[in-house]
Amino acid sequence: MLMRFYILTALLLTVSTGLRASVTPPPPADKLPVWEVQLPDFTLASYDREVERLISNFEKTSGRRLVPGVKKKVGLKIYADSGPGMATPLPLVKAVINALERRGFESGNIFLVGLNQLRLRMTGYLPSLASGGSAFPGHPIYVLESGRFFDPVWFYDSPLPQRFDPIFIESQTKGVPNSTTKDEDRKSFLATPLFLDADFWINLPVYTDHPTLGVNGALVNATLWNASNTARFFRSPANAPAAVAEMSAIPELRETWAFTLVSLQHYQFIGGPFFNSLYSISEPKLWLSQDPVILDSLMLDRINRWRKLAGFQPVSEEIRTLEFAQMLGVGSDDTKTAKIIELEQ
Repeated sequence: MLMRFYILTALLLTVSTGLRASVTPPPPADKLPVWEVQLPDFTLASYDREVERLISNFEKTSGRRLVPGVKKKVGLKIYADSGPGMATPLPLVKAVINALERRGFESGNIFLVGLNQLRLRMTGYLPSLASGGSAFPGHPIYVLESGRFFDPVWFYDSPLPQRFDPIFIESQTKGVPNSTTKDEDRKSFLATPLFLDADFWINLPVYTDHPTLGVNGALVNATLWNASNTARFFRSPANAPAAVAEMSAIPELRETWAFTLVSLQHYQFIGGPFFNSLYSISEPKLWLSQDPVILDSLMLDRINRWRKLAGFQPVSEEIRTLEFAQMLGVGSDDTKTAKIIELEQ
């Protein structure tokens, strides 16, 4: 019941100076569409054409042009933390970069943000140590685990410390080292490039299931994989879904978050977040939406459908990440009323 208290009595956007806290329930999020296109194949040419169609349609419908603003920079939040086989497809990222350059952004002002140096190197984002060649020459790649992109002024502060319930915590943290102080346990420092250095940023996740979070996708890529000291939420799994929802509702992060663009070239329905090719699926589709909750909800339906076909149990309904995010006004988790707009070929 800790999660319910955590969300419903505090509404829990307790953050540091500059991040505005919310103490009353926000209004329900507007129903935002999901644009869908079919990919003829997974080549750069196909990605380039279909990404341009999606972004052009988004600009026309929303009235927002993705052009350089005051800062003249744009960030791309990629995902590589499941390792080779389950990372943001390189052709997708290149296609997004091409679309942004056509809109006036200089190459050096389009930066990529990832979490772990080794996995970024293994998945082709950082230069090979053998050849030294880069898939993204001229584009800065920020590695968050380097610690160089966190600001001590900007952090997500848990209203309850990780050690709030010592009996529960002891049962959940066996084998997980923890040498931090109680004050440090409360804080996850946010990576500032996306919302301080850029005019806007684009979320480019990959989907897997997750034993603690349910769905590892749009919301998680923008929050836990974009902050420090997040292992504490896995030492205390009851807090992780609430943390994802609350961090995704931080106004400064949302105001610069243009949309989420995801390829279904590969996703995984069980065993995640570690890659297992036996449980991965491929569909030739691209989705774009400003609502990360509906994207995660649509993927949860897919994950559960494939689990059922393979004889596995669905993702636990006790994992309420998407419900919490909806409660905080981040988006809608109602897939039955989802507005999916399929762009004709």
